[in-house]
Amino acid sequence: LQFVESGGGMVQSGGSLRLSCRAPSVVTLDKFAIGWFRQVPGKEREKVSCIRRYSRSATVVDSVKGRFTTAEDSASNTVYLQMNNLKPEDTAFYQCAASTIVDDCTLHGMDYWGLGTQVTVSS
Repeated sequence: LQFVESGGGMVQSGGSLRLSCRAPSVVTLDKFAIGWFRQVPGKEREKVSCIRRYSRSATVVDSVKGRFTTAEDSASNTVYLQMNNLKPEDTAFYQCAASTIVDDCTLHGMDYWGLGTQVTVSS
């Protein structure tokens, strides 16, 4: 299954971007936990957000809390990561991922990964 991200790019500090992660048409989002992850060269991949099914939650990690939110649109089979007040330290390669364990967004629990999109924030 191929999930496809879009919406990355270059933005100045304080700006906003919205990343999209579109699921393939043969599946529906409610069958997966959906996470956004990011990675910079030389560092480990970091989880940014997670949409869980059983707990019905959409959460982001503390480092982006108050600036990033995640949500989904079932009609378009798309999960979004809205990123506001971006900082240079948010510069990374962002990927969405899906887990068939619908409450699991741990890094090694993800079954499907998108190709990713680069986000660059200039100071």
